[in-house]
Amino acid sequence: MGYALPDNHPIESATGGDALAQKLSSEVEKNHRLEYALRELREEVVQLGERVEKLTRPPSPYGIVVGRSPNDYFDVLVNGRKLRVSVGGDVDCDAIELGSEVLLNDSMSIVEARQPEQSGEVVTLIKVLEDELRAIVSYRGEDERVCELSDGLRGANLRSGDLLRLDARSNLLLERLLQPEVEHLLLEQVPNVTFADIGGLDGQIEKIRDAVELPFLHADLFAEYQLPAPKGILLYGPPGCGKTLIAKAVANSLAQRVAAKTGDDKGRSYFINIKGPELLNKYVGETERQIRLVFQRAREKSEEGWPVIIFFDEMDSMFRTRGTGVSSDMESTIVPQLLAEIDGVDSLQNVIIIGATNREDLIDPAILRPGRLDVKIRVDRPNREAAHQILLRYLSDDLPFGPDCDIEQLVELTIDRIFADSSENRFLEITYQNGEKEELFFKDFLSGAMLENIVRRAKKKAIKRKIEGGDGGIVVIDLLASVVDEFVEHEDLPNTTNPDDWAKISGRKGERIVYIRTITTLGEGQDDLVGGKEIERAATGQYL
Repeated sequence: MGYALPDNHPIESATGGDALAQKLSSEVEKNHRLEYALRELREEVVQLGERVEKLTRPPSPYGIVVGRSPNDYFDVLVNGRKLRVSVGGDVDCDAIELGSEVLLNDSMSIVEARQPEQSGEVVTLIKVLEDELRAIVSYRGEDERVCELSDGLRGANLRSGDLLRLDARSNLLLERLLQPEVEHLLLEQVPNVTFADIGGLDGQIEKIRDAVELPFLHADLFAEYQLPAPKGILLYGPPGCGKTLIAKAVANSLAQRVAAKTGDDKGRSYFINIKGPELLNKYVGETERQIRLVFQRAREKSEEGWPVIIFFDEMDSMFRTRGTGVSSDMESTIVPQLLAEIDGVDSLQNVIIIGATNREDLIDPAILRPGRLDVKIRVDRPNREAAHQILLRYLSDDLPFGPDCDIEQLVELTIDRIFADSSENRFLEITYQNGEKEELFFKDFLSGAMLENIVRRAKKKAIKRKIEGGDGGIVVIDLLASVVDEFVEHEDLPNTTNPDDWAKISGRKGERIVYIRTITTLGEGQDDLVGGKEIERAATGQYL
């Protein structure tokens, strides 16, 4: 028999409350999911709205700032129209300069500033006008126009002939460009050659240091005695004797002296290295223009207070005596251009010209007169003492030598072999116009370059011997064998060029020569000359 429970029985009430709680929790969770979905949908709608707005937004124009007005207003060139606009947003007015590119909004207010365009037309500066705000430039041939200088060029040291970048839309000159045909000649770094690296030229080094360093380091004394500094120096003599090396060492030494005088950690001097043929140009007037650019660049650097050295290597190739040209007469315009730069209206301050040549007789006399190339220093062939110093420079202590080898002894034996007046060292037999004959030895044609090459040959012999399993290190045999190899290699050199030119380049002058023959081998007697080769008949006026 069963019994019925009343409606408010506690068990039934508990079961109904749990179901209600579960239903409520489910509805809350569903509400959270719906809220999250609506939030994502709202964000997506916002993003779509932004994209639609971005796609339908009209384009924002760019303009170029061509002027500044009071109260932070700017004159902007937009599509050929000049507008006065205000600055909006967080744009820094001080960062906006002439030539800057700015972005404008619908209300034609500046909302963004950018750097000027990096491209444009290349024009040549003719003259900066008196207001120093405008300049006359030439472009597209002979056309000229007046342009306005940008903020970056106002107050800059601009010179006639400078290359400038022009924004044709705004007629603004934005930037000065480097001139590649001159900049590659300018060595910003001082050459690392010192006078300690040069051997056997102590007298020449002292002369050039007196001419170059004293006027710059003791300018007050020179002014007190009213003594002008020399404008130029000519280094002349046979090839391979250290003329170019001296010029590089001058720049290094001058920089060190300047540093010691001014107290700077590192002194500076500029070295413009010009090899004669690289400035020659087939177009009329181009060589003269490049010479002007070289001196203009030198003046700019000297105005910074540092010395500038212009070094003309192979000077005879450019500045020959006027009227001696064979296929052209370019000397008639190149030489006057150099003379005008040396002592023209624009004086040279802290600029030193050094010329090097082995044919000083070909250079125009107007260049060599006092007041232009004032100091003339002959760099002659090394004698026995000079050769000793040069060999010690190349046979340093840190090289590997054979056992029981003394460097001084190696050098002395090598020099004895080079300077011996023996039959095997005879090189040329010369007949003068008066009938006298003279024998010249290899020592009469010795140079620092030959001595360096002898040492190189010896090093190579020592390396090959070591590779083949022999003893390493430089020994006497290597040096003596290298001397013989060097002499043999130079036996036929007089035959390779015109004798007249070769005799002058060799650096020997004297009685007129009518006959030359080389001496290559010996006969049975040590005094017999066998195997010599005749050099073509010497032309009238040839001196050795």
